[in-house]
Amino acid sequence: MTKLVRLGLIGKTNTGKTTFFNAATLQSAEVSTYPFTTKQPNYGIAHAVTPCVDKEFGVKCNPRSAPCVDNWRYLPLELIDLPGLIKGAWAGKGLGNQFLAVASQSDALLHVVDASGSVDEEGKLTEPGTGNPVADVFDIEEELDIWLMKVIERNDDRISKSIKGGKPLAEAIAEPLNGIRIYEEHVEKALKLTGLVSKDFENWNLNDDRRFAKALREVSKPTIIVANKVDIETADRFYQELVEKFPDKIVVPCSAEAELILRRAEQKGLIKYKPGQEKFVITGGSSLTERQRWALDVINERVIGLYMRTGVQFAINVAVFKLLGMNTVYPVYDVQTLTDRAGNVLPDAFLVPPNATVRDLAERVHKELAKGLLYAIDARTGLRVPADHKLKDRDVIKIVSATAHG
Repeated sequence: MTKLVRLGLIGKTNTGKTTFFNAATLQSAEVSTYPFTTKQPNYGIAHAVTPCVDKEFGVKCNPRSAPCVDNWRYLPLELIDLPGLIKGAWAGKGLGNQFLAVASQSDALLHVVDASGSVDEEGKLTEPGTGNPVADVFDIEEELDIWLMKVIERNDDRISKSIKGGKPLAEAIAEPLNGIRIYEEHVEKALKLTGLVSKDFENWNLNDDRRFAKALREVSKPTIIVANKVDIETADRFYQELVEKFPDKIVVPCSAEAELILRRAEQKGLIKYKPGQEKFVITGGSSLTERQRWALDVINERVIGLYMRTGVQFAINVAVFKLLGMNTVYPVYDVQTLTDRAGNVLPDAFLVPPNATVRDLAERVHKELAKGLLYAIDARTGLRVPADHKLKDRDVIKIVSATAHG
C-alpha cells in the first residue's frame, strides 16, 4: 500500500495547471505565458476533504496527522504538476518523454483544459474563443495512448517469453509495467474490455495494440477533465461542449485563479474561506484595496454565482473518492476513548484503497505492528474482525498485535 495517493496534473501548456497546483498546495511554482514554463515536475502536498467521524462519536479531535477543521478532515496526498504536453510528445517532442514518465507514476490524472478556448494547438495563448478545448482533450489522450503502446511494444519479447514459459497473459503483460503503477488487475480489465483475452498475443495487430493501450490507460490512470478558466466569458459554451463530447467522463468546471486568490486572501485574514466551500465572507473590509474588492466581486459573480465553487478542491475530492474509490479509516489504540497511547483523540486518518484489509492498515501504521497482527476491533460494534477483513469508509479500528506499537 503506498503511503500517499498521487494525483498528476496533465494538459497542454498555458491551461492553468501550475495555477491549479499553487492553489491546491499554496506553493509558488513559476507561472508564465511562455510554453513549457514548468520544465521540471513540481511536487506538493494537497488534501482531500471529507466529513470527520468526530461528530458521530461526540468527541473533539486532537489529530497528529490529517488536520480536522470544523468537523472536516483534511487528508494529505501528493500532487504533481507536470510539464505541458504537445502533439508528438510520445516521440520526445517538447518535454514529452519526461512528462510521460512522471504521468505514469500517478494513481489518477487531472486533465486541465483551457475551457475558455484561449490556447491554440501548440499550447500558445490566443484570442479567447478561438482555441478548441475538445480537440485538446483528444490530443493529450492520444499522446498517452501511443506512449503506452510503445512501452508495451518495447517489452513484446519479454511478454512473449513469459507466456511461452507458462505465465497467464495478464500476468505476463503486467510484469514489465509494474514500475509505472500498472498491475495485473488493470491488465485483466483492459483485456476484457477489448475482447483480447483469448487472442494469441503474438497475433495482435496494430489496431489491437492501440485499442488495448487506450483501455489500459483508462483503467490504470483514471482521469477527470478539469474545465479551467470558467471565469472567462467564452468558457460557458466550451464547458457544455466538453460535457456533451465526453459523456463517460466527469467534467469539473473550475477557476484555479479564483481559488488561488481566495486562499491567499484567507491567509492574509481578508476573508473567511475553506477550500471547496460555496461561499466566502469578507472579514478585512477596510483593509481591502479597490482592486481586491473588484476581484472578489468577479469571483462571486462569474464563478461561485454560476458554478457554486471554484472547482479545485472538488476536482481533487472527485479524483480521490470517486475515481479511485478511496476510503477514510481511523486507527486508534483505545476503542472507548478513541485515542492513541498519548491520549490524542482520533489521532490519524488514512486514505486506503477500496479493497484494503486490516493487514494493509497495520502495515501502513507500522511494519512491526503488521508482523505480529492478531486481529482488530471495530470501535462502533466492539466486535473482533480478522486480519483479512475488508475495511469500509469511516471505519474506526483498533489493531491488536503481538508486537504492540503505537
